[in-house]
Amino acid sequence: MIRIEKEPVIRVGLAADAGAVHVRLKGAFQSVDGERLNGGDYIIEPHNNCLRLVGPSGSVDRNESTAPVAGRIRLSPADVADCTFTVEGVTIGVDFHWQRQETLSFQGSIEAVRTEGGVQVINEIPVESYLASVISSEMSASCPGALLRAHAIVSRSWLLAQLTKNASPEPGPGTSEAGDRLIRWYGRESHKDFDVCADDHCQRYQGITKAVGTAAFDAVRATRGEVLVYDDNICDARYSKCCGGMTERYSAAWDDIDVPYLSPIYDGASQLVPDWLPLTTEANAERWIRSSPAAYCNTRSEELFSRILTGFDQETVDFYRWEVAHDPEDLTDILNEKLGIDFGRIVDLIPVERGESGRIIALKITGEKRSLTIGKELEIRRALSRSHLYSSAFVVRKEKTGAGNDRFRLIGAGWGHGVGLCQIGAAVMADSGIGNSDILSHYFKGAATVNIY
Repeated sequence: MIRIEKEPVIRVGLAADAGAVHVRLKGAFQSVDGERLNGGDYIIEPHNNCLRLVGPSGSVDRNESTAPVAGRIRLSPADVADCTFTVEGVTIGVDFHWQRQETLSFQGSIEAVRTEGGVQVINEIPVESYLASVISSEMSASCPGALLRAHAIVSRSWLLAQLTKNASPEPGPGTSEAGDRLIRWYGRESHKDFDVCADDHCQRYQGITKAVGTAAFDAVRATRGEVLVYDDNICDARYSKCCGGMTERYSAAWDDIDVPYLSPIYDGASQLVPDWLPLTTEANAERWIRSSPAAYCNTRSEELFSRILTGFDQETVDFYRWEVAHDPEDLTDILNEKLGIDFGRIVDLIPVERGESGRIIALKITGEKRSLTIGKELEIRRALSRSHLYSSAFVVRKEKTGAGNDRFRLIGAGWGHGVGLCQIGAAVMADSGIGNSDILSHYFKGAATVNIY
């Protein structure tokens, strides 16, 4: 069994390639050469091939003799608990439908690195402090305690699996091209200057801005050092917002390997398992997606959503079952933009292969000029939307509009890849009194929890 002697410290990438970064220091910070910087507003900006720090009065606080040759500025708090820094214009939800910029506050050290595009801001922080932010950024800090504790264990497991190289998948995208097939999957990006990014591509990390109250901190303290393990390795624990009633197999979203604890499960009480499985068949998938089967994540309780979802996530209300529609010309433009391929006018969208949650793994796109089969699930979601489809669990209906033109109606289920823990489902379980251990055993079959530091 892997053991870690002490709590790790990680580096999280925040604002990237900004021309200049506005930072507000609360409390005293110290530079690597011992210079003390008091609270106030500062600007970190490119200066030739390096960086400089412009203080509240507009004077340059770092002179040429102390300017970092490697193009780095690092500031450490005098008191980790009381000193914070705030960064303006942090982009969250990159490329997703909720993308926006926010002003966010963080604990720990701040480091700026000179990049080709400008400035990369990095936050160095102990893992447990990082997790308090993650679980209240991914979901709301007002979630039931059992959900926050379960999420802390899942998020800690995912992070440490990446850092200790015990995770089954390799970082980065994979591509398989052969004639009329283009199959891609997207793993965690390999980052040059930091361990993980602060966005959905790794884990949402929005600093202490979202960690309202004490519940998130209590959940992290209660589970300190606790991770999911399988075969003496830390689990590469995955999660998504809403599975749509059935979770998905790991290989449907990423590389073609078997991860036993990331296998499909019905997201409901065992006595309610629907009788129209498996969802790999087109008829069963259509019946499933076009109905509203009982499941933990099948809820429309506005009161519950107000407690478990962050403010911008509450803007999405139809994630269990949803619909979008495109006319062929619009769909042609989107596909051309996303894939760089001229299909001509789109004639058909045909599911070729489905996973066990009903998510499409391979989709054949037929146009007047050419056809192409694409996959896996994220590539399909990216290709058919100017942001991302909620999921690839959808059925296609070709309809005639009032003007007699074709229209493609996509009727879908779930939000995200559906692998591992279903955040909405887990929140509903916790709200009904189910404990964090039972939540974890429901979503990660065969995995156990152990404390590794």
